[in-house]
Amino acid sequence: MGHAFSLEGKVGIVTGLANRDSIAYGCALACHEAGAEQIVSYASPKAERFVAPLAGELGEPELICCDVQDDAQLESLFRRAAERWGRLDFVVHSIAYAPLEDLHGRVVDCSRDGFVLAMDLSCHSFIRMARLAEPLMHDGGTLICMSYYGADKVVDNYNLMGPVKAALEATTRYLAAELGPAGIRAHAVSPGAIRTRAASGLKDFDALVHDGETRSPLRRLASVEEVGQSVVYLASAAGAALTGTTLYVDAGHHIRA
Repeated sequence: MGHAFSLEGKVGIVTGLANRDSIAYGCALACHEAGAEQIVSYASPKAERFVAPLAGELGEPELICCDVQDDAQLESLFRRAAERWGRLDFVVHSIAYAPLEDLHGRVVDCSRDGFVLAMDLSCHSFIRMARLAEPLMHDGGTLICMSYYGADKVVDNYNLMGPVKAALEATTRYLAAELGPAGIRAHAVSPGAIRTRAASGLKDFDALVHDGETRSPLRRLASVEEVGQSVVYLASAAGAALTGTTLYVDAGHHIRA
């Protein structure tokens, strides 16, 4: 019998790779080190020059360009998994976006188009992935997305992404309830402030970083690799009795008032 925290023999998809600092990189690295075989996707051809050099560190996964707003591309990504393995054990959704003009303004002032775009890319794409993964998770599996504390409490300058991440966490719970009878588990992982390209779009992001480094109980930020290790735990046999959770990987920052 293998180690409970091992992903040996498991296969999955990790989405949202952008560069070495992205959460998706930490997830793909940790899953590789735990023994998983995976397909890793990135959002656009422009990102290829940043992600291709990372392949060796990630165990030479199949890298696929996938715009999750393009149904054909997303379907092709999951079809490739079906062709290659005939099944899926885990899917990691590490994708979020909001137009800067909406992200930097008040929620009450956000545009309809900006709200719809942020919700589609950051939340509904997880639903689309779950729908495509379900028939491939014959023996159960794990769906994991990335959230943030601003889904639960108002965080200055998180703005539009707060309601979007709240919707994502609620979606995760509903997916867990609906897919649980088939042995499919769903989780949201909630890192604290991490210096990723996506996070750099937040107004006064350095203030969030400083708050995390000075007020979290561990007086530091979590790393993308540590976020990845939490994904391994949730996707492994060690997490088999867990579903519908939001797991905070933020050096304890979420417990502070």
